Amino acid sequence: MDCKNIIEVIEIQDFYQRVIEMKMHSWRLAQICAVRIDSGYEMSYSFCKDYDMITLRLLVGMEEKISSITQIYPCAFLQENEASELFGVQIESLDPNYHHKLYRIEKETPFKEKG
Repeated sequence: MDCKNIIEVIEIQDFYQRVIEMKMHSWRLAQICAVRIDSGYEMSYSFCKDYDMITLRLLVGMEEKISSITQIYPCAFLQENEASELFGVQIESLDPNYHHKLYRIEKETPFKEKG
């Protein structure tokens, strides 16, 4: 079996359109991962179809806002809330938005500061 696993680095202005294309071609959202880097965040959105995976990776500045993909993939709301609450990623139009009440944590955005 020949499987592909591709990481596609994408610019933030092309991200939303690319997510729409993934949905139109029947790719399912598998996971969203936020990682704190020096310049802000590295966001990885992985999509699967059969045994193939494409990860859209974008760099997001500390004060930069990105659009939620919940209007395209409703299941994204948990992982987007997690990225917002734990890392401080600014995600616009997140629905439902738990407003930093997803986890019972003592410190606000505990992974926002790079260790």
